[in-house]
Amino acid sequence: MGRILVGTASWTDKSLIKSGWYPEDATSAEGRLKYYASQFPLVEVDSTYYYPPRQQVVQQWAQRTPAGFTFNIKAFSVLTQHPTRASSLPAEMRPKGKERVYPKDLDDDAVEYLWSSFFDALTPLDRGGKLGAVLFQFPPWFMLRRSNKEYLVECAERADPFRICVEFRHKSWLSDDNRDETLEFLEAHRLPYVCVDMPQGFKSSVPPVLAATSPELAVMRFHGHNDAEWESGSVQKRFRYLYSEPELREWTPQVRELAGASEATHVLFNNCYEDYAQRNGAELARLLDET
Repeated sequence: MGRILVGTASWTDKSLIKSGWYPEDATSAEGRLKYYASQFPLVEVDSTYYYPPRQQVVQQWAQRTPAGFTFNIKAFSVLTQHPTRASSLPAEMRPKGKERVYPKDLDDDAVEYLWSSFFDALTPLDRGGKLGAVLFQFPPWFMLRRSNKEYLVECAERADPFRICVEFRHKSWLSDDNRDETLEFLEAHRLPYVCVDMPQGFKSSVPPVLAATSPELAVMRFHGHNDAEWESGSVQKRFRYLYSEPELREWTPQVRELAGASEATHVLFNNCYEDYAQRNGAELARLLDET
């Protein structure tokens, strides 16, 4: 069985800082990251979805964490075909009169620059052996079709030699009729599929399918089950869900099953409200150690 790393999708969330999870002397960005890395071996950086990373900051992440610590990085929104705040782009790239920008609003040179600069910025983590995978979480309108399968391959090729993993938010990829096709496609290209636990019955819902489609890496993300506020528009409300111990006990053998099919398994709690993700991450890690 491969190594299982458990972590959370943030260490800088404002509600986490206010929750009291950090010790009183962890008052700086450096102090909080160092403390987080003393508690977990893995973290997912979600801020890079909203703003492209800067190499200087990434270098600091690498310097402030111990050997063997792993960062997964969420791909910048333009790269996953999401709308992007114009203010997050270099000033010379911003189309006039648009607050939100899609890839189609940018010229080819601008898109190429965003691809290359994004991965260039991650070099310090890769050089230090601390880059796990780049998470490509696609939008609810990114459905199963040939052009989108081709785009998945393009993303992997553009990222090379870095590894990507793929999370879907359109049910067509994992429907009963298409599930085998999707998983076989990912396996053929050695693309890690991101298994999810999330509310069901919404436009962005996909079923909790467990599968390891790459021998190198399996990924599991826990989004919680705050059904009542999943489409509230507030990230804080959407992820306000604390898993119970019985729920996590049910997931423990399934996580171990994933780990049996890959060299490494990354388990990430994205229920980032106060210290919910940190509490659940620590609890699942303990349960995995016990079994």
